[in-house]
Amino acid sequence: MKLSQLACVGVLAVALSAGAAIAQTTAPAPAAGATTPMTPAARSAKSIECSKEADAKGLHGAERKKFRAECKKGKM
Repeated sequence: MKLSQLACVGVLAVALSAGAAIAQTTAPAPAAGATTPMTPAARSAKSIECSKEADAKGLHGAERKKFRAECKKGKM
């Protein structure tokens, strides 16, 4: 086998193995600031209670967020 043919075979082998290595990469990490939904078990009893109170009052958006923050701090 000639040296040039051996070099071509080597380059081809590296190219094929690199493709397989790239295909096996892991999924990217979540973006900074991205939140995952919490399960009810992971939330505190106070947080759940405040959410139920906000639901009963029909609060949404910024009003709900403000109410829940104050409720959890015990200001309500």
